Amino acid sequence: MTVLDARDLYRFYHTGDEEVLALRGVSLRVDEGEIVVVVGPSGSGKSTLLACVAGLDEPDGGAVLLLGRMLTRRSERQRAALRAGHVGILLQSGNLLDGLSVEDNIRLQMALAHRSDRQRVDALLARVGMVARRHARPGELSGGEAARASFAAALANDPALLLADEPTGEVDATAEMALLDLLDRRRAEGGAALIVTHSDALAARANRVLRLEDGRLRDA
Repeated sequence: MTVLDARDLYRFYHTGDEEVLALRGVSLRVDEGEIVVVVGPSGSGKSTLLACVAGLDEPDGGAVLLLGRMLTRRSERQRAALRAGHVGILLQSGNLLDGLSVEDNIRLQMALAHRSDRQRVDALLARVGMVARRHARPGELSGGEAARASFAAALANDPALLLADEPTGEVDATAEMALLDLLDRRRAEGGAALIVTHSDALAARANRVLRLEDGRLRDA
């Protein structure tokens, strides 16, 4: 089953009189139970691609389908509803709200998807090894703990698609391996993921690795 289908995406930015082509006809698919990694130099359009497929930005051309439903050319409210129900987002940092505990950060993401499930909260905390730290605030967590808590929050709505932007960029090798194991387990359960990264270790775990250069996509 195809979870994400991005078709011929274009995105332009204007700086003064100059036009920057961030995406130039990018097409990709991510199927159920598949991890697709996008690599490429800084400024190649990776973050723009994630923003477009997440519905956080509207491409100037092309279309994005999520679970067969059109995400592009919809109102922000419609895009937000699709995103809340079916997409988890994991960034390099800033995934957790400082004023909330680990548990409450997970609950907040569930609430945005109109879900409430104490058993799922407990199961997610157990999965990432954070049961004993459920009441800790983000400022009290180590880098590895924050990364694992962020992963749990990204999975709070049981998303069909996980979108991640450098999820291991600020953790050490041990914490990176822990996150890779969590991704493997999610894939085994049928979850799909699209990840942009510079990590060779993460790319090595992917089903497919694509390279984005100057807004164009090709096999790595």
